Amino acid sequence: MSKLTHVDETGRARMVDVGGKPPSERIASATGAISMSAATLDAIRANAIGKGDVLAVARVAAIMAAKKTADLIPLCHPIALADVDVELVLDDSLPGIRVQSRARAIDRTGVEMEALTAAAVALLTVYDMAKALDRGMTITGIALVEKTGGASGDWKRGEPERA
Repeated sequence: MSKLTHVDETGRARMVDVGGKPPSERIASATGAISMSAATLDAIRANAIGKGDVLAVARVAAIMAAKKTADLIPLCHPIALADVDVELVLDDSLPGIRVQSRARAIDRTGVEMEALTAAAVALLTVYDMAKALDRGMTITGIALVEKTGGASGDWKRGEPERA
């Protein structure tokens, strides 16, 4: 296992110094899901939730959250995001909604946390907007799917880790 980068030689948490690294394109995608009753999913599909268009609001919330990741995660660097894309898909097999988020930047550090934050906040927003109908909704499977760029190279879920 490699040395932890967010811990100094005395064991204290620290922000990684990325000042000497050259900017490069960084892309990351994340996924997650929220399961709910079929009736709640039908109400979202019919745009019959009292708070408004659940999918539109969740998408905007996810984008806003990605832009605020450094304010939420203590050791994250502020990143000038070039693009954040969020797709929410109704899935009768859950029943529920699946989210796929993608963040892209030209920067000195990766955008994994931004993609993960976008996915998490999209799902939390769905919960918030539909909780009057279904407090038993369950958020699951928030995970990094893949990342490209940077000194550590590309990574994809399901592929073996490099040493």
